[in-house]
Amino acid sequence: MKPSHLAMILAIDCIWACNIVAVKEAVTTAGPLVAVLLRYVVATLVCLPFIRWLPGRMHIILATGLVAGAGFMTLGAISFAVADNLSALSIVGQLGVPFSLILAVIFFKERIRWPRITAIAIAISGAVVMSFDPAIADERLGLLLTVGAALCWAGGNLLFRSLAGVPVLTIHAWLGLISVPVMLAAAWVVEPERLAAIPQLPLSTWGWVAYSAILSSVVGHGGMTWLFQRYPVAVVSPLTLPTPLISVGVAIAVYNTPITGQMLVGGLLTLVGVAIITFRTAQRRDSDAPVEPL
Repeated sequence: MKPSHLAMILAIDCIWACNIVAVKEAVTTAGPLVAVLLRYVVATLVCLPFIRWLPGRMHIILATGLVAGAGFMTLGAISFAVADNLSALSIVGQLGVPFSLILAVIFFKERIRWPRITAIAIAISGAVVMSFDPAIADERLGLLLTVGAALCWAGGNLLFRSLAGVPVLTIHAWLGLISVPVMLAAAWVVEPERLAAIPQLPLSTWGWVAYSAILSSVVGHGGMTWLFQRYPVAVVSPLTLPTPLISVGVAIAVYNTPITGQMLVGGLLTLVGVAIITFRTAQRRDSDAPVEPL
């Protein structure tokens, strides 16, 4: 891998890790539903020039927008609004990886052997260990919502597999167009005061929203898709594993998030399980699909 491309992956890891601050600050000042609405408005405006009609696949686009767009983002935003231990949320959010594999087995009849089966059990057991930590007992609602968001993310991954070949910016444009009216209606019902207060939001909030919409969504996901088109999955996927570790460091540095021994054990189990699944799945995909030349 070229040094510039390696630097690109590490930059994306950092962008995604620091996004926990952007999301937390945005949901705190704007409200979770309004924050998601504004994020999709900004992302849609950026991606709108790339929108294309996709004959025969618009029903998949609609489902993807509802599951991986509005559903995933809403649950994630609310979890950040009701919880303060962002380190725990960052680690539990990694359950999207084993959830994706479980759904692939159920719906695509993907065959897995004992290493990945064991890894799924390890990852989930780590999240269970963390959830019973007395130090974060008040965070359990946030953890549960994060698990729901991870499940939506996993469902979105399966839907994305049916959109192979569609440019990522086209997908993001449609996700925005589908999610904006959904989030607008939800905010109108649940957060009408927050919705009416959008003109009074401080400039810093718009900055956090722009960070999530442009850097995390468009640059991060778009850049990673570009890299996957040029390198084997087994090369790129493992290089995204530092993201949750960086997220924990960011949470500690910015919010002084407490870390207990039980959290360390549970977090380590989850990350080890995710790492095994990532490596094994990447190797399998590379053995099944050709890689585009550089």
